[in-house]
Amino acid sequence: MIYWFALIVAGVFEVIGVMNVKRLADKQKNALVFMIVFFGISFLLLSYAMKEIPMGMAYAIWTGIGTVGSALMGMYLFGEPRSWTRLTCIAVILASAVGLKLIA
Repeated sequence: MIYWFALIVAGVFEVIGVMNVKRLADKQKNALVFMIVFFGISFLLLSYAMKEIPMGMAYAIWTGIGTVGSALMGMYLFGEPRSWTRLTCIAVILASAVGLKLIA
């Protein structure tokens, strides 16, 4: 169970890292430092989770959390479009991640 928790937290740190990529693009102070720290923690937790969770599943779920989380943060924090097609695609990504867990 701790490996799954580590994987979820790794995904959350990936989202925070991506948010700092946006901050870096906007030339905000300390964004590069935060980006490196959060991505570094994310990779460490991902590698820890892969001790127990198969690589393909762990990576798919990690990227799914990052993709969905980044898309939602983009919508809510940066005013990106909230169309039904984007939300449907996000739902498909979530369903795929859950499906991977259910069939394993």
